[in-house]
Amino acid sequence: MNILLLGSGGREHAFAWKIAQSRLCTQLFTIPGNPGTAQFGRNYAIPVTDFQAIKTFVLNNSIEMVIVGPEVPLVEGIFDFFIADEQLKTIPVVGPSRMGAQLEGSKAFSKAFMMRNGIPTAAYREFTASNMAEGIEYIESQQIPIVLKADGLAAGKGVLICASKEEAKSSFKEMLEGMFGDASAKVVVEEFMDGIEFSVFVLTDGKSYKILPSAKDYKRIGELDTGLNTGGMGAVSPPAFVTDKMMEDVEATIIQPTITGFQKEQIVYKGFVYIGLMLLKTGALKVVEYNCRMGDPETEAVFPRWKNDIIEVFQKTMNDELSSVNIEIEDKAAVTVILASGGYPGAFEIGKVIKGIEEVNDVIIFHAGTTVDESGNLITSGGRILAITALDEDWRRAVEIANAAAEEINYEGKYYRKDIGFDL
Repeated sequence: MNILLLGSGGREHAFAWKIAQSRLCTQLFTIPGNPGTAQFGRNYAIPVTDFQAIKTFVLNNSIEMVIVGPEVPLVEGIFDFFIADEQLKTIPVVGPSRMGAQLEGSKAFSKAFMMRNGIPTAAYREFTASNMAEGIEYIESQQIPIVLKADGLAAGKGVLICASKEEAKSSFKEMLEGMFGDASAKVVVEEFMDGIEFSVFVLTDGKSYKILPSAKDYKRIGELDTGLNTGGMGAVSPPAFVTDKMMEDVEATIIQPTITGFQKEQIVYKGFVYIGLMLLKTGALKVVEYNCRMGDPETEAVFPRWKNDIIEVFQKTMNDELSSVNIEIEDKAAVTVILASGGYPGAFEIGKVIKGIEEVNDVIIFHAGTTVDESGNLITSGGRILAITALDEDWRRAVEIANAAAEEINYEGKYYRKDIGFDL
């Protein structure tokens, strides 16, 4: 099969790495891709939201399956675009419909979906500029800390945890006045949940589903989970505290009602559901958020543990035959450490030459924010640069291996957290 992958980050490099192992993949194309995805196929510099250009590319290159990595094209309706086009409608797109993608595209939509379907989550209210005063009153009536969430997509950075009511009220106003652009034109004010977070990944054909390995990611830039939120500075799969009994509870109270909700509300969903969960100190489990795709950097920790032929599984998913698949998981633990640019998630410089990748062994390196300069040097081109994944029977040893590799790779301003897994 000729396969098209959309995206350009570490997650997409992990997808390309996994797809290339499939016996069904004849040729892989990635739009726009990065130097990592280029190891497994050909990259093309087309924006992931230029659906007409993607249509032309798909038809000209006899593409037989499209796999969508990032959330933006899903939220903007690429699945619906293909279904509605006479020339494209028979080409499967791995990812939910526009309506399904609203689980990530709108915090307010996802909270209302959970309420309608009896899925446990934090209490909340939503506000816009038109009822800002009411929002201020609501914040005044709440306990601290208080959580503020931009309703729309904000690249993983639209969540603020405010330690005082004054901070919450000030931030609430700033969000409604454009702190996160259009994403915070609506703000969800949510009760703070005290516990430990982890992520569960589900692949569904809309009726049946399969559960992939769980993971825990580390969003804060600073060690011991301090500082600003980022897109993710590392991940561990599986988290040591997630038990079989806990996963049974997650399946019964969260996963099954979610898939049933899709059917009941006639939401077309053929792809990944990312469920961010909070294990409260009381032992209760609640949903923090949904994403409509795999996480990043969790994919870089989960995929190396997933043993199935991914394209074969996707074919079953698109043909409503997912129930026949037996998911096979590697027993080893995986740890991913992110190398970032100095200054990230604030202002940072790019164009720094990366050295030492060739000398590193015993890990898998996924490119997240890299490109190649005119002289052929691999250089930095983003905030998160590389994802380094190590596997071992003992996750603590995997941390050591990943950190040792992170130390070997160098570029000006390199930064990484040395404490991934510290709370496990």
